[in-house]
Amino acid sequence: MAITKLKINQKTTTMTNKVILQLTALLLLLSGCSPSTTNKPSLNDYKIGEKWVWNWKRTVEGEVRAEGKDIQEVVDYHGELGFWNGNDTVRISTTLDQKQSSTPFRSWPLYVGKKWKYESEWENNEGTKGKTSQDAEVVSFGEVTVAAGKFMAYKIEYKGMVTNSRGYKGKMSDTWWYAPELKTYIKHVNNDGYGVYKNELISYSKAQ
Repeated sequence: MAITKLKINQKTTTMTNKVILQLTALLLLLSGCSPSTTNKPSLNDYKIGEKWVWNWKRTVEGEVRAEGKDIQEVVDYHGELGFWNGNDTVRISTTLDQKQSSTPFRSWPLYVGKKWKYESEWENNEGTKGKTSQDAEVVSFGEVTVAAGKFMAYKIEYKGMVTNSRGYKGKMSDTWWYAPELKTYIKHVNNDGYGVYKNELISYSKAQ
């Protein structure tokens, strides 16, 4: 009886240890994949030669109405780091040093569950003025696959309204996937109630 009881106790202890090890491994995995917060990139995070390329297209009722490519490359710009988009170059420090408004496009630091209000007044190439007002929320953080590869990214949803000087008023939703590793977004989907705009990262080149 004593030997049987000892075997049962040893089996129970072994099973308990396995469960503890599995839970520990799971916690370590989750802690490694889901950062508590992600801060805004700093100037030192960028290196000359880094390059991002996105493919975008606009569809209306399933028909592609426009498509193209967007690029961003880190270059030397008068002795400073600059972003080159294929036509123009701007100092990275200028974009990073902009004071965050009370209704920003992206509210730093990022973390799952964060919410804020985004508002922006704009004017398009045709002279039409408008305003976008949306509620933003970081809904998740996980692995996302795009043409450029697999990356851990925050999924950020924006839901609200857009109005313009021509009398238009309608709902607008945007979903952005921001990858901390790449310091930028890897995917964007916009739905303005009329058509759908999709933008996806197709390549990323590290600094040489």
